[in-house]
Amino acid sequence: MKKSSVLALVASALLALTSGCVVVPARHTSAAVYVAPTYESPGPGWNWEFHARYGWGWRHPNHGWHRGWS
Repeated sequence: MKKSSVLALVASALLALTSGCVVVPARHTSAAVYVAPTYESPGPGWNWEFHARYGWGWRHPNHGWHRGWS
């Protein structure tokens, strides 16, 4: 093979390897997502809710977050 054809082959292989696209998944989807509790409820009246800093956890209307989250 000539030097120019080898160079063209290497260049096309490099172009094929690096010409992908990165797809970022949508942050909010329209589908509902079920997040199961990771441990049992501390007692009656506790609801499984999302905490902005810690994620999912148990929250009571009068006692606040289980495990002392604030």
